[in-house]
Amino acid sequence: MIRFQGITKTYQMGKRELEVLRGINLEIKQGEMVAIMGPSGSGKTTLLNITGCLDIPTGGSYYLDGKEVSHLKSGELARVRSEKIGFIFQTFNLLPHMSALANVVLGMRYVPGADHQRDRALAALGKVGLAERASHRPTELSGGEQQRVAIARAIAKDPPLVLADEPTGNLDSRSGGELMEVLTALHQDRGITLVMITHDASVAHHCQRIVHLMDGQVVAEETV
Repeated sequence: MIRFQGITKTYQMGKRELEVLRGINLEIKQGEMVAIMGPSGSGKTTLLNITGCLDIPTGGSYYLDGKEVSHLKSGELARVRSEKIGFIFQTFNLLPHMSALANVVLGMRYVPGADHQRDRALAALGKVGLAERASHRPTELSGGEQQRVAIARAIAKDPPLVLADEPTGNLDSRSGGELMEVLTALHQDRGITLVMITHDASVAHHCQRIVHLMDGQVVAEETV
């Protein structure tokens, strides 16, 4: 599903260069649930952004579903994102004036041939246990419920890959635990590939494998 070969990423900071990723070699198989851990500045977010086709590497090759996407143009990257990738963010990123259902439908606006968006959105909300809350706005939902809406938005278009950036970061331990149960069940039910950034070891241990980054390199991998 995902294969990184010698991925590097360097940012120009005035007159100096900041090397964030320094030769990442990593494979993630279809259907795996993988956590990426590491201290601040280790390159986790940069790697996730490249995985999600939100950024491109400075060097190396990134293969997604057997196709190299390392150097695609912006329009081609947008097409890959719309067809293959769902995103879950720490801050939920829901529009406050829209209902839960409308927020999920909005996530499918660039999906080709999505003629039954409302039905698909309702089905996704049902998968995360929020079908009866579909008409509620984010301000009428708890933090855990808002994040479940964000999960529904990510899975409604049925992407083969879901990326989660600190999905429990804004939740208390109970809500975070419930959220991980939802994600684990979805992973098992749908066979999606799920890649997650987290600082929380208890969250990471819901995954099948943990990849540890340090100073822009993979320093260890462990099977859970």
